[in-house]
Amino acid sequence: MTSSIRPLPQRPLHVAVLGASGAVGQELLLLLAERQFPVGRLTLLASPRSAGQTVTWNGQTLTIEPVSAEAFNGVDVVLASAGGSVSKQWAPVAAAAGAVVIDNSSAFRMDAEVPLVVPEVNPHAAFGHNGVIANPNCTTILMTLVLAPLAAKRPLRRVVVSTYQSASGAGARAMEELANLSRTVLDGGTPESSVLPYSLAFNLFLHNSPLQQNGYCEEELKMLNETRKIMGLPDLRVSATCVRVPVLRAHSEAINIEFEEPFPVDEARALLAAAPGVELIEDFSSNRFPMPTDVTGRDAVAVGRIRQDLSEPNALEIWLCGDQIRKGAALNAIQIAELLLDPAAAAAAGAATAGAVA
Repeated sequence: MTSSIRPLPQRPLHVAVLGASGAVGQELLLLLAERQFPVGRLTLLASPRSAGQTVTWNGQTLTIEPVSAEAFNGVDVVLASAGGSVSKQWAPVAAAAGAVVIDNSSAFRMDAEVPLVVPEVNPHAAFGHNGVIANPNCTTILMTLVLAPLAAKRPLRRVVVSTYQSASGAGARAMEELANLSRTVLDGGTPESSVLPYSLAFNLFLHNSPLQQNGYCEEELKMLNETRKIMGLPDLRVSATCVRVPVLRAHSEAINIEFEEPFPVDEARALLAAAPGVELIEDFSSNRFPMPTDVTGRDAVAVGRIRQDLSEPNALEIWLCGDQIRKGAALNAIQIAELLLDPAAAAAAGAATAGAVA
């Protein structure tokens, strides 16, 4: 990867949202306004099927345009959330036109030349891009946000995680299907799914990403490979079991973290309570810990039920919940763009690069 530091220009930016009609695209638009990102001009792009739709943003009525090479002329930053095949086709085109592409698909995540970034975890990596920066998988973002402050104190040995993933991870149509089929079940009917492989209404099933020859599904291997890359731990042992559950838009994870030495629970709790992007929700006396409803529509990842693993003195058990559309996708992408606008972050990344070269 290049060692040059490549921030965004310090001026109002021409921003393009690729996949503007989808659930994450709509959240990106909401967050651009909510966080007062310095948008000088906003271009909305999608497939020809969605082109022509109008969107109201910041008092403006904007028309979604079909994606084309010409659409990226003069664009400073592209926030892409239109799927891997679309990103593979158009991200290089946008980068060649001079834009920085922050891509939410899996297309470039494991490319050695493309940074994979969670701003609270590895911010320096964002500046060493060649025009494309990858946004990690939603479950990986949520988990590394919790792992990082702990790993900074004691080396990690092994991570075992079970996920409880909402319908939003499969898109807006899956969320709509869950709502509709839940009504069908309540009305005494038989739910028939057309978006997901099985009905999620009052049901759950192992994650619907393709199964690999080793018995793990693609989603589970994303958690393994992406966590290693983000945290710079290529040999970290990670095992994941990913499950789709009947929740609209917030993921939950049960994580067992083994360290090289014992980690006092009170110390871990204090570190997580103070960690950026993390909120502690924990009341053992009333059995009150994070729930999907605590984080839906919110930025923070909630953690709780932090406890000693009774079977392993060097391990802790942790529960978390985070909004899949927000921190698990759109918010993380915009935070990457904000990072590239921060002169202090760019200077720190430059210093780190210089130190590594020296």
